Amino acid sequence: MSPFALSLILIAAIAHAGWNLFSKQAAATGAVCFIWLLAVTGACLYAPVVALTVILGHPHLTWLTWLFLAGTGVLQAGYFLFLQFGYRKGDLSLVYPIGRGSGALLAALAGIALLGERPAPVTLAGIGCIIAGIVAIGIPATQRDIATRPAISEHGTVQTASAAVAVQVPAIARPRAVTAVVLALCTGAFIGGYTVWDKYAVATLRTPPILQGYAAFPFMVIAFAPLVARDASRIRQVWRDYRAQVVAAAVLAPLAYVLVLVALRFSPVSSIAPVREVSILFGVLLGRRLLGEGDMARKLIAAAAIVVGIIAVAVG
Repeated sequence: MSPFALSLILIAAIAHAGWNLFSKQAAATGAVCFIWLLAVTGACLYAPVVALTVILGHPHLTWLTWLFLAGTGVLQAGYFLFLQFGYRKGDLSLVYPIGRGSGALLAALAGIALLGERPAPVTLAGIGCIIAGIVAIGIPATQRDIATRPAISEHGTVQTASAAVAVQVPAIARPRAVTAVVLALCTGAFIGGYTVWDKYAVATLRTPPILQGYAAFPFMVIAFAPLVARDASRIRQVWRDYRAQVVAAAVLAPLAYVLVLVALRFSPVSSIAPVREVSILFGVLLGRRLLGEGDMARKLIAAAAIVVGIIAVAVG
């Protein structure tokens, strides 16, 4: 992997962890309303950039190109839905690592099995380290750790220590944790699917990355419109209470993915998919700092394994 590709992926990782933090903060609002508002905002914000790319670049769009643009809309819609469902049940530092980790594993294996990529042994070893670290991070927190974490306000910020004392009870019962893990694994399946799907679109069909990354947003606007139309008052409430999270996620989510797609044009998916999971490090730290999630000793040890894996993949 080239230094340029690695730089793109690291910037994308920071942006990705950021918008997932905002999604977690707004998870209590329900999945569809937040996703629809995010999609509308993202579609409006990036429409001028997409239009300029099409006007200046004159991309050759065949029927197969349009099929892959529609397909990424379906896969991304599933991804956003299961991610938000997961965040309603579990911590950012639980759902995010499992979703991203399982998605990286599936994408890397698909890149090897379906796209004919042949990573070097050191790359394979690096992938193994990354996956092992991700699995370790994804282990649910102990009841003791849950019971002593700070309280979280309705907008997803840490409350004072005195407020925390009043809620020293398990925040996630075991059934909820199990449900969160299942939802995170479903999220990972969609991640693996759209990563390989979009890799083919930008590398083989030569679809502009900005167009491929943008396609999911107008698709979700249309697909979810009948659902949100039934509850206009709730849409207005989510926009009023979580406007900052919606706008920030709408800016960062497309940016993070377009940067990944640019890197995928000249780098193998079996390397890109695992390296982008460095965002897990940022996600865990944001979860601890801003959401009061704990069990950091184990998570930092696992993070060290991820860093070693990233170096191995980059070298390979």
